[in-house]
Amino acid sequence: MDEVLVGTIVGSTLRVSVPLILCALAGVMSERSGVIDLGLEGKMLLTAFATASVGVASGSLVLALLAALAVGVALSMLHGYACVSHGGDQVVLGMAITMTAAGLTVVLGIAWFAQGGQTPPLPDSVRLSAWFVGAGELVARVPWAGRALALAFFGHNAMVYGALLLVAGVGWLVYRTRFGLRLRAAGENPTMVDAAGVSVKLLRYQALALNGVLSSLAGAYLVLAQSPSFTPHMTAGRGYMALAALIFGKWRPAGALAACLLFGFLDAVSIRLQGVELPPYFFGGGTVPVQAIQALPYVLTVVLLAGFIGHAVAPAALGRPYVKER
Repeated sequence: MDEVLVGTIVGSTLRVSVPLILCALAGVMSERSGVIDLGLEGKMLLTAFATASVGVASGSLVLALLAALAVGVALSMLHGYACVSHGGDQVVLGMAITMTAAGLTVVLGIAWFAQGGQTPPLPDSVRLSAWFVGAGELVARVPWAGRALALAFFGHNAMVYGALLLVAGVGWLVYRTRFGLRLRAAGENPTMVDAAGVSVKLLRYQALALNGVLSSLAGAYLVLAQSPSFTPHMTAGRGYMALAALIFGKWRPAGALAACLLFGFLDAVSIRLQGVELPPYFFGGGTVPVQAIQALPYVLTVVLLAGFIGHAVAPAALGRPYVKER
């Protein structure tokens, strides 16, 4: 296979996987503590809108990111207030956040920008720039695999590399620190955590705060790196795909990463296959249907959920409000 094609597909896989990876890590943090988060889709959508709106108004990348973080953490704290403090239904609230975000972003977009719910394109000063371009040019000179390696791993923006580092960081936090031990215990046996004198509610709020930060970064990436402006429903089910990756990865960061890369690979391949002519012996020939190609990641989501949701063992206290015994 041509090395340029290989490098392009690998590079595209990494880029389109970033929001899935960040969103899956957000799910790891909340669900390991015992809180189901079906609002990841809504958090991504609303933080993407906040990033685009503030970025267009201010022309500042820092302010756009701060707006995304503020919105994401606020939504997570709302989730905690309703479900952790008051024992609300976690599934219902997550879906409410997603549905509210889907409608609110359109209404605010029409009211503020009068472009059918879209925002104007972000200026170049707000968009993320490519890193390690010079290093990629040097690597491309290496014989045989140089061009493939350069296209695959160099010239991405900071959030691509940051997402991969965060997988290792979240894995270290959850499995190698005292906080991570307590967090996992809160999702497995909160009564034991409470008996040890540690606040279960505080642990879950801390997990949700980290969840808000990670989901904010996922939403911000959509407008800072992929699309130059916000469009209604631009998340296109990525939050649910991240949940499927989380289940497939058995609530582990490395496993979720593998599933997200698989989704990203299918997305990258689907882009390359659009317009490709099939040979006559393959389904009678003709052009590959665009709709069938675009549906591949979503079909895989359903397959993974159907095939693994019964085999993956969730945290024992997942979805159960904890009421302190007196």
